[in-house]
Amino acid sequence: MPAAAEPFAVGPTPVLRGEAEGEGPSVVLCHGITATRRYVLHGSRALPRAGYRVLTYDARGHGESDPAPAGESYGYSQLVDDLERVVADRVGEERFFLGGHSMGAHTAVAYALRHPERLAGLVVIGPTYLGEIRPESLDYWDGLAAALEAGGVDGFVAYIGDRQGIDSRWRESVLRFTRERMLRQEHPEALVQALREVPRSRPFDSLEELRSLDVPALVVASNDDADPGHPYAAAAAYAEALPRAELVGEGEGESPLAWQGGKLSRVLAAFYAEAISSAR
Repeated sequence: MPAAAEPFAVGPTPVLRGEAEGEGPSVVLCHGITATRRYVLHGSRALPRAGYRVLTYDARGHGESDPAPAGESYGYSQLVDDLERVVADRVGEERFFLGGHSMGAHTAVAYALRHPERLAGLVVIGPTYLGEIRPESLDYWDGLAAALEAGGVDGFVAYIGDRQGIDSRWRESVLRFTRERMLRQEHPEALVQALREVPRSRPFDSLEELRSLDVPALVVASNDDADPGHPYAAAAAYAEALPRAELVGEGEGESPLAWQGGKLSRVLAAFYAEAISSAR
């Protein structure tokens, strides 16, 4: 049984708060927009139990981390700079495994493009960015920001319920999950800014850039009925672009693998073990 998670804070500004758990090869995981560090593995401790040191942190303006300082933004360049600070402070010089969900997936890929030599493996969960920023997508995110600004958590949840086109089988679970994660946010005013800035930021210019990443990669896809905001086709495009990638997803009729913390952790542990074995 791994010891309890150890909280940490990385400064100087914005201060990023996270936690480390377990011993073994380091795994750094980045969450999605309006989520927190809890919402990559959803509380599962299976990875630490499998012999990995798992580091998670709240992105700037999310969860317990500080908002962006005056004059700074929530764009991917600064999200990657923040990730670099966490790696320097908590990982050091060793090679490590890096992964993330949605915004965190894009942050992880952008870091990998900057520092491919640092990675033992890359996990991309529910990516959405395909090399272009579509105006209709910005309309959605601007509307979501306005809903949060005007109506708080209730307005935010209602907007998602109205606009995402969630299949009726999954609607109640999605809205409950959304409310739960929003109630963990200490700086909702910062999220309003992030919702307007992150979708306007490019983590990289083109999926073609991913073809240069000669690292073991795992891409986790979700079915579109349950999670239309993270299209299966986008994950498949990343898996096709990354030269050493495997594409995985949930079974027929199951909730998305990205939502199943224990099962996702076991899939990641198997991927990490294979990557370590192949590197020997």
